[in-house]
Amino acid sequence: MANSPASTKPRSCTIAIAQLNCVVGDLAGNAEKILHHAEKAKAAKADLMLTPELALCGYPPEDLLLREGFYRDCAVALESLAKKLGALGAIDVVVGHPHQAEGKRYNAASLLRDGKVFATYYKHALPNYTVFDEQRYFTPGSAACVFELGGTRFGINICEDTWGTSANTAGEYLSAPECAKRSGAEVLLVLNASPYHVRKQGSRYDAMRERVAETGMPLVYANMVGGQDELVFDGASFVLAAQGQVVCQLRSFEESLAMVTFVDAAPQACEIAGELSVEAEIYAALCMGVRDYIGKNRFPGVLLGLSGGVDSALTLAIACDALGADKVRAVMMPSQYTADISVEDSRDMVKRLGVRYDEIPIKPVFDAFLQSLSKDFAGLPVDATEENLQARTRGTIMMALSNKFGSIVLTTGNKSEMAVGYATLYGDMAGGFAVVKDLAKVWVYRLCHYRNSLSEVIPERILTRAPSAELRPNQTDQDSLPPYEVLDPIIAAYMENDMSPADIVAQGFRVEDVKRIVELIHRNEYKRRQAPIGIRITHRGFGKDWRYPITSRYRERYE
Repeated sequence: MANSPASTKPRSCTIAIAQLNCVVGDLAGNAEKILHHAEKAKAAKADLMLTPELALCGYPPEDLLLREGFYRDCAVALESLAKKLGALGAIDVVVGHPHQAEGKRYNAASLLRDGKVFATYYKHALPNYTVFDEQRYFTPGSAACVFELGGTRFGINICEDTWGTSANTAGEYLSAPECAKRSGAEVLLVLNASPYHVRKQGSRYDAMRERVAETGMPLVYANMVGGQDELVFDGASFVLAAQGQVVCQLRSFEESLAMVTFVDAAPQACEIAGELSVEAEIYAALCMGVRDYIGKNRFPGVLLGLSGGVDSALTLAIACDALGADKVRAVMMPSQYTADISVEDSRDMVKRLGVRYDEIPIKPVFDAFLQSLSKDFAGLPVDATEENLQARTRGTIMMALSNKFGSIVLTTGNKSEMAVGYATLYGDMAGGFAVVKDLAKVWVYRLCHYRNSLSEVIPERILTRAPSAELRPNQTDQDSLPPYEVLDPIIAAYMENDMSPADIVAQGFRVEDVKRIVELIHRNEYKRRQAPIGIRITHRGFGKDWRYPITSRYRERYE
C-alpha cells in the first residue's frame, strides 16, 4: 500500500496593530506605552506588534531632529526598550524611531527581537509637501528590510514609501514595496504618521490598493492617533488582503490594539469599524485636537469668550466634550451694543452644559480707554478704531484671567474670518489655541446642527439669527463681507485648491467678488502670522502648509 503524502501544516502568525497616541519628545513615556501595549499583545497571543512611524519620539519632532543629543537619547531609549521587551519574551516589536549612523540621519523602523535591535529599515521616500519637511532632516534609505516570523516573510515600509519611488541598491528605480517584494517579502508592514484631513481615509485606501495590486502582497497599515499642535492623527489603521479588500479596520480617533492573524501569508477577517459621517469625523478631530493640546501641554483648563454667536457656541460645545465641563470657563463680556438675546442665549447654553460662567461688562474699561485717547481722537469720526478697541478690551480681560488662573484662552474665529482678516489683532485673536480656525463658516453651522443631533446644547436662536460682531448698532457680518455662500467657495478654490482667480471667475463668480476676496486674503497675511495655531482639518489650512510672503506686490490676473 502506497504511503499517503505528508500533510503540510499551515504557516500562522498573529500581528498586533498598536494604534498609539504618542507625545513628541516624551521618550520614556512613549517607550512605556509601547511596552504596555506589547504586554497586552503578548497576552492576546500575538507574535509581533507593529507601531506607528516615529512612535518612540512622536511625530513630527520638527527641529528636534537637528539636535545631536536627540538622536543619542533616542538610541538609548530604543536599546532600553529592546531589553525590557526581551525580558517580556516571545513577542517581536517593530518600532519607529529617528536614527543616526555614519553622519547621516534617517527616519527608521527597527525590529526588536530577543532583547536586541535585530534589524533596521530606513525610509526611502521623504515627503516634502503640505505639512511635511522630511527632506530638511533625513537622508533617504534604499535597501529593503525583510524578516521571517512563523514561516512568513515580512517587509517593512514607512508611510510615504507606499506612495513614492526610490532607488534600490542596484540603482534601479522601484517603489519601496517592490524592493521589499524582490527581497522575498510576502506581507508588507507599513508604519504611518498620516495626519487627518476631511475624508483622508479614501485616498489612503486608493493608494494602498494600488500597492497591493502591484506587488500581490497583503498590507498592514498602522497609523498614529492623537493631536500634535495643529495636526490631528486619526488612526483608522487597517489591513488589506492581496485582492485589495479591507479585512480589518480600527476605529478612528481612538488609541487601540487590534489582532490580525495571517495564515499562509493571507490575513484572516476580523473586526471592521464602521465609517463615521463627515460631520462626526470632523467633530471628533476637533475634540481630539483640543483634548491633546490641553492635556499634553498640561494646562489646567480653558477659557473662552462667549458672545451669543455660532462660532463661540460651537467652540464651547467642543471644549466641554473634549475636556469635561469642569475644565471649561465661559466669559460673557457685553458692551452697549450687545443685544439682550445674545446674553440670554449665552446664559441658556452654559446652563445646558453646566460650565462656570461669568459676565464682565466692558463699557467701564472701554470708556476709560476713550477718555485716555480723547485728546488724540478729538474732531475725528468714529470708525473701525472704536470697534477694534472693544475687541481689544475683551482680549485684555481674557488674557488677564488666563494669567491669573493658568487656563489657556481658546479663540473662536473661523476660517472664513481668518482668510479675509475679519478679526482684531490683540482682540478676538488674543489667545493660545484656535479651535475652529480651519472650519469655514458654512461648516460651523453644519457641526452645530450635528452636535445638537446628539443632544441639544446650542440654543436654536443662535443658529437662526444673522451673525454679527456687535461692535456697532444693528451690525451684521454681511455689512462687511460677501454672503458666506459666496465667500467660502471662493476661499476654498483659491486658498485650498490653488485655483487662479481667472479660473474661479470662469466658474461663475463675479469678478469684483473674486478680486476683493483674493486681495483680502493676501492683505491679511500679517494678521494670520500673529494668530494662535489652530486645528487643521482640511487638506490645506492657514499654518504649516500655507507659506505666503507678507511683503509682496505680485497679483494674478482676474480675467
